[in-house]
Amino acid sequence: MKHVLIIGSGLSGLTCAIELAENGIHSTLVSPYPSERAQSVMAAGGINAALGSDDSTSLHIEDTLKSSGNIAGREAVTGLCSAGPGIVRRLEELGVVFSRNENGDVALRAFGGQSRNRTAYAGASSGKQIMTALIREARKYECLDIINRLLGRQFHSALIEDGKCYGALLYNEKECKMETVYADAVVIASGGQNVLFGKTTGSMQCDGYVAAKLYEQGARLKNLEFIQYHPTTVETPQKRMLISEAARGEGGRLYYMDGDRRVYFMEEKYGERGNLMSRDIVSKCVYDAPSQVYLDIAFLGKKLINSRLSEVAELCSKYADIDVTKESIPVYPSVHFFMGGLAVSRDHKTSIDNLYAVGECASMYHGANRLGGNSLLAAIYSGQVAAKAICGLQESTDRPDFGEYISAQERVLEERLASKSRFSAVYVRHEIAKLLNDCLGITRNAEKLTEGIQSVDYYISISDKLIYDSDVSPYIGYSLRPMLLLARAILTSALERRETRGAHIREDYPESDSEFALCSVCDYKDGEHRISYVNEDEL
Repeated sequence: MKHVLIIGSGLSGLTCAIELAENGIHSTLVSPYPSERAQSVMAAGGINAALGSDDSTSLHIEDTLKSSGNIAGREAVTGLCSAGPGIVRRLEELGVVFSRNENGDVALRAFGGQSRNRTAYAGASSGKQIMTALIREARKYECLDIINRLLGRQFHSALIEDGKCYGALLYNEKECKMETVYADAVVIASGGQNVLFGKTTGSMQCDGYVAAKLYEQGARLKNLEFIQYHPTTVETPQKRMLISEAARGEGGRLYYMDGDRRVYFMEEKYGERGNLMSRDIVSKCVYDAPSQVYLDIAFLGKKLINSRLSEVAELCSKYADIDVTKESIPVYPSVHFFMGGLAVSRDHKTSIDNLYAVGECASMYHGANRLGGNSLLAAIYSGQVAAKAICGLQESTDRPDFGEYISAQERVLEERLASKSRFSAVYVRHEIAKLLNDCLGITRNAEKLTEGIQSVDYYISISDKLIYDSDVSPYIGYSLRPMLLLARAILTSALERRETRGAHIREDYPESDSEFALCSVCDYKDGEHRISYVNEDEL
C-alpha cells in the first residue's frame, strides 16, 4: 500500500495529508509539536479569493504577478488564483466561519498590493479557524488509521540514492535516538527560515534546517535573496510581534511627526490607497522615514476595532501596554516571509525524485515579493497539488539498503557531541542571525554581502570542531552546518542579483535589470554554491 511521509503538520502538510486520505493513500505526519502549535495558527489577516462582484481571477493573477516583480510563473500563478474561490467554499464546508457583509456574502478586506478587496477573513483569527477545521478533518482519517502522527521528532536527513528519495531519518528527542521511516514519497512542509534570522514575526519552530539539509544533499533552492519585511511590527524581548495588514486594510494610517504635525507619508507619496501599497514598498518607506513611524487605528472606533481587529488590540495591550483605541502604535519593519526555498516544479516536486515541498518552504507563486493574503491560499493549494501528483506515482517495489548510511550518521552525531571548541553551536546560531540581519536588511550592497560571506565561510570551516550543546539539544548541534550552508547560499544569491527587484533592494544597483527578470536557482556541489537564472514555468 502506498505510503507518504510528510515533514511538518501545519496548513500545507495537513492539507496534503487530507487530500491523500480522500484518495485512500496513507500518510505519516512528522513534527516536534501538535498542529495546534504550527505557525499557520498565527495567520490573522485572511485568505485571497476573487469573490467580489468587481473582481476576477484575471485581476488576481495580474496583481500577483505585479507584486512578484514579474518573475513568478504565469502558469503557476494562474493555477493558484483560479483555485481561490473553490478553496474558500471548501473551507466553509469544513466549518470555517468567515465574516459576512451586510448582504450575507463573505466579507472581503483590502490587503497591500491588491487592486480590489479580495481577502476573506474569519474575524481576527483566520489562521486559527482554518487550522481548527483541518485538524478536525484530519482526525477523522487518524481514527481510520489512514493518517498517522509522529510527534516529538525532528528531521535529520532524507534517504536518497541515485537522485531518488526513499524516506527520511528522524531524531526522536524524548528517547535520544535515530528512527528510520521509509515512504513512496516524502513531502516537506517545514515552513520558512525564521530562526536563521533571530527575531522575526514567525514561529521559532521554523528554522530552515530541513531545506538546508536537503540542499546539502543535492536539492536545488530558489529565490533565496527575496525576503519579505512586514512594515508594521512591534518588538518584544522574544520576537517581533506582527501588526496585521488587516489594520491598514480597515483604514489604518501610517505617519511620522514633523514637529507638531503628522505627516501621512504613504498617502502623500502614493495617494488615497498609499497605506496599502505592496509590502516591499511600504517597508522601504517606513525604513527611510526621518523619525519613528506610527500606525493609527484609534479613529476607526472601539466597535470596529473590537469586531475586526481584536487580535491587534489584544497584542498591543499585552506586549506594548498600548490602548489602540486611544494611542497610535510605534511600528518598524521586520523579517516576515521567505519567498525563497526549495525549488519545485508545477506539481511541487523538487529536483530529487519522489521528494516534494509545499507551503513556505517551497519557492513558488511569489517571485520577488508575495502579494498580501496569498500565503494561506498558496499553503492550501500547494498541499492539494502535491497530493494529486503523488496519487499518480507508482508504489515502490524495492529500495536500497541504507543501513550503512544510518550507522554513519549516528556515529557522526556521537563524535560531534564530543567535539571541543571555544564556540558553541548556540553561540554561532546567534552570531549568524545578527550577521544576516546586518547584511540582508531592507537595503543591501556588495560590500556588506561579501563581508557576510567571508564570516559564514569561517564558521563553516570550523563547524566540525564546535561544541554541540548536548545539554540543550543534539538537534541544535547537527542542524548547524547545513544552516550555515543555507546562510551562505542566501548571501551568494543576494550578491549575484545585481539589481533591485521586489524585496531585494540593492543600494549599489538601484534599478531593475531585464537581464535578471528571472528566478534565481542555487545548486550546491563539490563545496561550491552555483547560481543560475530560470523561468519559473520551465522548472
